Amino acid sequence: MDLSKYDVAGLLALKSEVEQEIKRRENDAKDQARKQIVEIARAHGLTVEEILAKTTTTRKPVEAKYRHPDHPELTWTGRGRKPVWVQELLASGKEMSDLAI
Repeated sequence: MDLSKYDVAGLLALKSEVEQEIKRRENDAKDQARKQIVEIARAHGLTVEEILAKTTTTRKPVEAKYRHPDHPELTWTGRGRKPVWVQELLASGKEMSDLAI
């Protein structure tokens, strides 16, 4: 396609037509995908609502493994970064075994 034949108004009209066609094709593709999803769900005995239902798994809270010797409300599971209070106690000469529950 030789675009040099078009003036600015013609190019703008062409641009508008192209954008509309892109939007139409995207919508058609989405509609087709929806139909395929519904067909696959039905083939496996599921409804779309069942597929979209949020399934939550509840995790059991991890029990604390370490406790501050002077402030028992300060605990740590041993996962993730060491809390500041743990770092400070280790820096003061304590060992992790001293903090174990």
